Amino acid sequence: MMLENQKDTETLRQYDFMEKARGYVKKKSEELGRPLTFCVTTFGCQMNARDSEKLRGILEKIGYVEAEEEKADFVIYNTCTVRENANTRVYGRLGQLKPRKKKNPHMMIGLCGCMMQEPEVVEKLKKSYHFIDIIFGTHNIFKFAELIVTRFESERMVIDIWKDTDMIVEDLPNERKYFFKSGVNIMFGCNNFCSYCIVPYVRGRERSRKPEAIIREIERLVADGVVEVMLLGQNVNSYGKTLDTPMTFAQLLREIEKIKGLERIRFMTSHPKDLSDELIEVMGQSKKICKHLHLPVQSGSSRILKEMNRRYTKEQYLTLVEKIRKAVPDISLTTDIIVGFPGETEEDFQETLDIVRKVRYDSAFTFIYSKRTGTPAAVMEDQVPEDVIKDRFDRLLSEVQTIASEVCSVHEGTAQTVLVESVSDHDSSMVTGRLSNNLLVHFEGSQELIGQLVDVHLTECKGFYYLGSLAD
Repeated sequence: MMLENQKDTETLRQYDFMEKARGYVKKKSEELGRPLTFCVTTFGCQMNARDSEKLRGILEKIGYVEAEEEKADFVIYNTCTVRENANTRVYGRLGQLKPRKKKNPHMMIGLCGCMMQEPEVVEKLKKSYHFIDIIFGTHNIFKFAELIVTRFESERMVIDIWKDTDMIVEDLPNERKYFFKSGVNIMFGCNNFCSYCIVPYVRGRERSRKPEAIIREIERLVADGVVEVMLLGQNVNSYGKTLDTPMTFAQLLREIEKIKGLERIRFMTSHPKDLSDELIEVMGQSKKICKHLHLPVQSGSSRILKEMNRRYTKEQYLTLVEKIRKAVPDISLTTDIIVGFPGETEEDFQETLDIVRKVRYDSAFTFIYSKRTGTPAAVMEDQVPEDVIKDRFDRLLSEVQTIASEVCSVHEGTAQTVLVESVSDHDSSMVTGRLSNNLLVHFEGSQELIGQLVDVHLTECKGFYYLGSLAD
């Protein structure tokens, strides 16, 4: 109870800082004779995208107006560090901002996200990038307004990095990208320690939000026009283990399904080792859970999976797929695959091709193994030569694309429900929507359809998307 009171107090405390920050923003705005502008740029995953919505919500609450990066008075990068080249991109962008900051002393630059959780990154920024104003990590995004106030009052670089936390601060502002769909964090952190992955080191240990807080957030979103939610966590299948009263992810889904007005439920990411029979049963019975499951396999070789610390074998994964397909026959399965993990032989790679042929994924995100400093895999012997990895990657991509184009075309000639998301980028007389199985559909329609669920006749499959027409 004490911890709950502490979290509620923290929410109120942050609203006080927002009010204070609003005063500073107003004063600066009056000096310049125009509103102050901001731009949040997101690198990385959907968890980061959701965090950025919170940053935007706080910035708008304190009086900033969103603008393009070139015109923004406050530029903030929400960083990713899954691959080292992501860090390099951020340093490059910072270099471009330096002359702008020199010309506009009132301009502020902020950095947050996973990259900031690496001590050597923060040291480099302190030493070589003195012009940055605010640096914080993944655990204390809720303190954004407080950090802005500190920066206005101190006029020095503000650095606030937490190594880990068990705090989840609820009910802070957020500004959604779409009015009709939204991501919803159900948990934070990761306990898996896959040997190639930096995420557990930068996102901290798993902690689950209370189910009533999740339900309350979704109910508010639905009241505000949201029809589809994406439940987010590094591994949603292990939801609830840290709660005072443990609750499974399947039980949470059952509760979310009861929310009136909510039409679609998606979730990611699912770790195969924690995908329970109970969850498969709920997916099979549900009227709202979308017919799409992203189930990262990473490799088809049980030997490599062991080296990756994935804690399942090829056979166990295939058994899981069989159970899922039995419960949800029209499920669309997608995956992640890493090529060229240290020690991967041609035989191991053939096992990966074999699992791709057996599962027949609708699509796969294929990655060339990237050595990530700070992970066990980075110091493993038998790093695979680049030319060998490139050859395997090309062969895998060809196999994935061939199968996917066959699998995705099965709905051709049928009518399916589509959530309309935007006007088509290529033709303003058309709109783009998404099927329950996550495939895109382009069909003739107007902007008024955005946010609506409509029935569309799928006339032609173009590989990874459909062309269609509104059903009569």
